[in-house]
Amino acid sequence: MLTRPSEGEQRDAMRARARAIQQAGSLAEALRSGSLPKLVETTLSEALVLGLLKQDVRKYLAIFGHGSTDFGDVLRIYEEEGVTRTFNFRNEVEMAHAATALRWQYGEIPAVVTSIGPGALQAMAGSLAAASNGVGVYHIYGDETTFGEGYNMQQVPKEEQGLFGRMTALMGGSYVLHTPEALRDALRRGSLQVNHPYRAGPFYLLLPLNTQPQRVTINIAALPDRPDLPVLAPADDKAYAKAARLIAQARSVAIKAGGGTRGHDAAVRRLAEMSGAAVVLSPGSTGVLPDAHPQNMHVGGSKGSISGNFAMATAELVIVIGSRGVCQADCSGIGYKSAKEIININGDLADALHYNHTTALAGDIGAVIERLCVHLTGASANKAEWLKACAVKKAEWTAFKKSRFDAAPALDAAWQRAVLYQPAAIKVVADFAKSIGAAKFFDAGDVQANGFQIVEDDRTGDTFTESGASYMGFAVSALLASGMADKPRYGIAFTGDGSFMMNPQVLIDAVEHKVRGTIVIFDNRRMAAITGLQLAQYGKEFRTNDSVPVDYVQLAGAVKGVRALHGGFCAEELRAALKEAQAHDGLSVVHVPVYAGQDELAGLGAFGQWNVGNWCDDVQREWIEQDI
Repeated sequence: MLTRPSEGEQRDAMRARARAIQQAGSLAEALRSGSLPKLVETTLSEALVLGLLKQDVRKYLAIFGHGSTDFGDVLRIYEEEGVTRTFNFRNEVEMAHAATALRWQYGEIPAVVTSIGPGALQAMAGSLAAASNGVGVYHIYGDETTFGEGYNMQQVPKEEQGLFGRMTALMGGSYVLHTPEALRDALRRGSLQVNHPYRAGPFYLLLPLNTQPQRVTINIAALPDRPDLPVLAPADDKAYAKAARLIAQARSVAIKAGGGTRGHDAAVRRLAEMSGAAVVLSPGSTGVLPDAHPQNMHVGGSKGSISGNFAMATAELVIVIGSRGVCQADCSGIGYKSAKEIININGDLADALHYNHTTALAGDIGAVIERLCVHLTGASANKAEWLKACAVKKAEWTAFKKSRFDAAPALDAAWQRAVLYQPAAIKVVADFAKSIGAAKFFDAGDVQANGFQIVEDDRTGDTFTESGASYMGFAVSALLASGMADKPRYGIAFTGDGSFMMNPQVLIDAVEHKVRGTIVIFDNRRMAAITGLQLAQYGKEFRTNDSVPVDYVQLAGAVKGVRALHGGFCAEELRAALKEAQAHDGLSVVHVPVYAGQDELAGLGAFGQWNVGNWCDDVQREWIEQDI
């Protein structure tokens, strides 16, 4: 009769495997050298860690609970042997955002670990940012036991099975590891989800409490690797030739660069210059064309720019690249008022065929543009008048912005003194970030809406604005990624007072994980973006502010290790505070009082339409009449 190894023997064997991996330099090398056998009898928890190592997952962001004790103990052993790292947090939403930023900014694949119940639900809510922006991360949650012995604490109290797995499946890919032997299939599906070239997103692994320590024999060599996928593009030249004819014949062409164009800067620039197209950015694609490039018309959409929305509305041909047709980017489907034809470059067929009258070039953006440009010789010859008209609008937008940036501080009712207008304050901080090479993160709300109109990026990757889910608290949480990254970059989080208070625990976690960066709180004592909508739509504001003053300098300064500074009441004082903040070897917080009111200098305005509130009837009526 075979004897089951004792718990101590199991842990010793686990430690020996972790040590073999560390000494070999990688799991793959340990397998090749034979120091790690390919057939291993172990727990599901360790098998999962080994499987994720094959996919380059080495970092775990965790809030442990009774639903993750066995998995957590495996991570303890693997960290002690130098194979993985686990970072503990104080809030699951914050943790999910930090994981999203670690993958989005640095390309590292993390795993989020929570217990069962409320923690898992909070992490899943935070994962909406990853799902909305196409960022692949693993989420590992505890789950109810498989024996059905009665309700487990914190499970959904309902007489149904697998409810957490069903909920997570609504957000992305999901797999309940009810049977440990299913791990290979789970990791195969997960690897494709988190590494999908066009539709990446979160993948949820549900670990029942009683299957985590369950013994299983696995073949490590058979567990799926991280996929190495070739770039794809249409093989037939007919579609390229048709698209090239449309571009050559059209006198006004606009490129709509969606979030998928991030990292394809050179390809987008080449296509723009060869086609004579004006480039209209989305909130998430700033920098794909250098800011000063004459064909860069800046952001277009419901909260766009004078030049960007002009190009969208008047172009007869639109080349949509890497965009999913989100309402804010295409004015709820009516942004292309003069368009007769669409060329859509996207790896996802549904997105590529979002509009009517479309020539779809489905595939990798870089590969498709390279093939298309072969056919574009002379295509820009008849675009001079179009680009001249766009240049006039760009100059108008530049002058419009300058009037806001140069505006002197104004008397604010809440602060009872003169303070900076928010656009002027954001510009000061954005310019400072650019001068020191810092990454910029924008939180949801008025700060975000003004921010993507203000930034002047010359490459993608300098600004991260989570406009997919527009999740309050994302920016300050994203700053934590630099405390976990292999090659960290100094970052500045632009946040409003409301967004900051969604995740103030970042102050503690940033110190714990030795983050170097700055949080700038633009405090207008209200939800200014919604106040503005209420006033624009109904002429009255309602319940978007409170009467409670908060001393954010004192609040932040109460956390040992945080440098808390007042940002002053003018541009010079703010610049001085930013320099002092950057000099601190850790996290700094700069509090900036800003104006809130109906003065037009308080914001950068909206130049598009949006299917919301009492604008719905007009927008929907126009949408019905659109042919595109």
